[in-house]
Amino acid sequence: MNDIQNEMKKRRTFAIISHPDAGKTTMTEKMLLLGNLIRSAGTVKGKKSGKFATSDWMEIEKQRGISVTSSVMNFPYKDYQVNILDTPGHEDFSEDTYRTLTAVDSVVMVIDGTKGIEAQTLKLFKVCKMRGIPIFTFINKMDREGREPFELMEEIEETLNIETYPMTWPAGMGKRFLGVFDRQNEQFVQYTGNEEEEYIPYADLDQHPELTENATYKEAEEEMMLVDEAGEDFDMDKVLRGEQTPVFFGSALAPFGVETFFNSFIDMAPEPAPRKSTEGVVSPDHEEFSGFIFKIQANMNPQHRDRVAFVRICSGKFERGMNVTLSRTGKSFKLAQSQQFVASSRGTVEEGYAGDIIGIYDPNVYRIGDTIVTGKSKFQYDELPQFPPEIFKKVTAKNVMKSKQFRKGLEQLVQEGAIQLFKRYRFEDYIIGAVGELQYEVFEYRMKNEYNVDIELTQLGERIPRWLNEDQVDESLFDERNMLAEDREGNPLVLFKNDFSLRWFKDKNPDIELTDLFEVNQYNQTFEN
Repeated sequence: MNDIQNEMKKRRTFAIISHPDAGKTTMTEKMLLLGNLIRSAGTVKGKKSGKFATSDWMEIEKQRGISVTSSVMNFPYKDYQVNILDTPGHEDFSEDTYRTLTAVDSVVMVIDGTKGIEAQTLKLFKVCKMRGIPIFTFINKMDREGREPFELMEEIEETLNIETYPMTWPAGMGKRFLGVFDRQNEQFVQYTGNEEEEYIPYADLDQHPELTENATYKEAEEEMMLVDEAGEDFDMDKVLRGEQTPVFFGSALAPFGVETFFNSFIDMAPEPAPRKSTEGVVSPDHEEFSGFIFKIQANMNPQHRDRVAFVRICSGKFERGMNVTLSRTGKSFKLAQSQQFVASSRGTVEEGYAGDIIGIYDPNVYRIGDTIVTGKSKFQYDELPQFPPEIFKKVTAKNVMKSKQFRKGLEQLVQEGAIQLFKRYRFEDYIIGAVGELQYEVFEYRMKNEYNVDIELTQLGERIPRWLNEDQVDESLFDERNMLAEDREGNPLVLFKNDFSLRWFKDKNPDIELTDLFEVNQYNQTFEN
């Protein structure tokens, strides 16, 4: 086996998805603890202690107690090289999350044991299901009173249409929580109430009457026997096809059950898989380097005002200083500045292999979805999804003397994919579109704190964007209700006030061809409620 194949097989690249407040970022912290990357874990709402989650690097995340950007963390664990992508749980940042899911090989789905499956979990699950991503489930908050395990398993199967296989089974919950049966390793993992877990092999349980004679333990033991007899058989092939999900129980905050979960997950999770491109399927052990950019982030280091493009390596070996070609333009670049991350902390990376996520310096030339390659190939990986904004606002700088900083901030945040940019047709009036209000709050905060520009936002409300051909633009047909605009590429489009306005315009102008570019996108059908 050559070096590329050997290194590729060590990679485990996954995202953690959940509804807000289900414990996703806390779960990430505990994994970093296991990887010896941090000495103590903060929680997302760490204001009183002053300890904040390592993966929440942006100041607004610390203030609000939410994750609004996808963080990337790399660390070695046992014989593996782990790449975790901690995604925003807030629905207003779903676009960043959806793009992140194109860069992973598996997903950890965190479910709140007190609430079960929530709206955002369902949305993100559908994306994973559509792409056939293997899904591993961690049911969190078992140290609180919540829903019965059988009820939660049934909800997962019925709501998400996926088989479940409990790898661990809980004994009690809340104050009665004793621990979990680890079915795979035939041991009981005892919950002690502190950070130490006690592992008792099944064969030694008779030496622990304080456990085995407990009514809660006996009840759980009977439940597990029922699972053994009536439950599904474990099928690794089904797991890898996204048809069966291994389920684990625990509490990320305690922390309990995370190490048991992580050890099993890291052995079962898939290595990097082949990827589709314009020249066919590219194998991860292909000797030529290739990768695609799924995220661009400006100002991760406020002192340097830099831009970092996040690259998922898909094949070959990355070496710092290598020359690559940007497939979209055919231009070559030297990748001299390359980094790996633990949230905002970063270090220079000299080499990388398929599955690794690296950051490269962006001299304002990359776009989300770009493919970079070495050798003579000029192929491109499948396009990343784009999503229709739901809310539109006009944006201006309060101080006209700061127009240069205003345009720079606007351009960079648009290139990150944080918002989408439009302009009034033949005017310099800027219009931005976003999925939700929180995106505007973060946009306004970052313009002020990173570019020193106070902005004014004027509500245009919900709009329906439709593109039209340049030769069919008749400015006399449009007004504030049906606003003529152009996208950042200069293509004309109309921002219709509502469905009625759109239908009325079509009836009055049957010869004008209107196109929904977002509907053309193959991913769009997945995100309907």
